[in-house]
Amino acid sequence: MNELERKMVRQLQDLRENHHVVGVKAEFEAEGTRMEEAMRLKDVVSSAGLGLTIKIGGGEALRDMYEARVIGVERVVGPMIESAYALHKFLGATKLAFPAGERDDVQFAVNIETVTAVENLNAMLELPEIGELDGVVLGRVDMTGSMGVSRDDVNSQAILDIARRVFQAAKAKGLECAMGGGVAKEALPFMRELGNLIDRYETRKVIFSCPAALNDNAEAGILKAVGFELMWLKNKRDFYCSIYEEDRTRIEMLEARYARLIEKAGGVLE
Repeated sequence: MNELERKMVRQLQDLRENHHVVGVKAEFEAEGTRMEEAMRLKDVVSSAGLGLTIKIGGGEALRDMYEARVIGVERVVGPMIESAYALHKFLGATKLAFPAGERDDVQFAVNIETVTAVENLNAMLELPEIGELDGVVLGRVDMTGSMGVSRDDVNSQAILDIARRVFQAAKAKGLECAMGGGVAKEALPFMRELGNLIDRYETRKVIFSCPAALNDNAEAGILKAVGFELMWLKNKRDFYCSIYEEDRTRIEMLEARYARLIEKAGGVLE
């Protein structure tokens, strides 16, 4: 673990102890997290005493689920689940990827992030196997996109009404309710309006537990979460830059020594 990663551990420990943070999130979906990045992040997260959530690339992204199992995640989230059939397929895929003996240690949730998903929510929740699902995550930015409005509308009354509708229906089935998408200090009044309907909220990387994380110190916690994300991005940059430098040095050496000889032999160079 490098020095920046040790700073990330300390930041997460502070967030856990003082701001009710319960986990960290990575995405094989929108972020395109690579396996080596996920493994390094898991090391940081575990050292801070937190769990890792992975959002997979699709409802039946089996390879993503297999890799999540190898990493040792706390939660798997399926994105863009818009129908009862899509939810059925997601739950079936989790059974293929995670053996029965391991399923009790992993939670499975789905993103509700389009108007279509909201319209089909009741049918989704009536599936016979709905008890195998642990929670739902309301993705507000994609929801605004599906409504044809700007992401600036994530805190609007229309999205708040959707949040209430989704969370009330999910709670009736015993599911945990989380919210993501555009979570910044401006979202705090929105989340406080939801009261006991919301169990967690997520920045791009950090997961907070409610209602405790909606206290008067919530804004500082969100800012620290952004600070953690910045450190993570810089750590990724430095990791790949070091690989680039290794290859650049080798390229320059080979070109200096062999470029003319390669061309003379009839070879091709860029």
